Amino acid sequence: MPGLIGKKIGMTSVFSADGKNVPCTVIEVGPCVVTQVKTVETDGYNALQLGFGAQKEKHLTQPEIGHFKKAGVAPQRHLAEFKGFEGDYKMGDTISVDFFSESDFVDVVGTSKGKGYQGVVKRHGFGGVGQSTHGQHNRLRAPGAVGACSYPAKVFKGMRMAGQMGNERVTVQNLQVVKIIPEHNLMMIKGSIPGAKGSIVMIEK
Repeated sequence: MPGLIGKKIGMTSVFSADGKNVPCTVIEVGPCVVTQVKTVETDGYNALQLGFGAQKEKHLTQPEIGHFKKAGVAPQRHLAEFKGFEGDYKMGDTISVDFFSESDFVDVVGTSKGKGYQGVVKRHGFGGVGQSTHGQHNRLRAPGAVGACSYPAKVFKGMRMAGQMGNERVTVQNLQVVKIIPEHNLMMIKGSIPGAKGSIVMIEK
């Protein structure tokens, strides 16, 4: 799906036409520059590689510097690839937030906030074992049994247990674009999206 790279700014709310207060996430979308055009003849498929955010050349490797010089663009901090663009784009072209329009529905891909090592109650929504009274002073948030001991005498893959939570790639689908402010490259999307303030997200049509 075609899309652009953006940065999560924060959250706010706007009033809709019927007077409802709509919570929105503010995203700085683009401007994104085309750093590579992939075609069926050269790469086996059609796609555009887009760059977002300025980067100093001293932080790049020599292959990366050559890649940006070939495209004739300034070094970019973040790169992403999108398929399905309509139109004839060339290396060096700039795509701004005007690519989207109000009332569009988009998918947003981001990295969720890391929560560290968490137990089963917070990580999976377990109810806990037993009661907090009747002599059980330390079993309220325990996971309970994870498998039989005689047969099959193992814990199956996928068993919901305590462990690392968050810091994963998350896609939220069918979010409505409420408002676009092209002069500031800002987009307001209804609802919440994964990630902390300042995190990089991909917005796909």
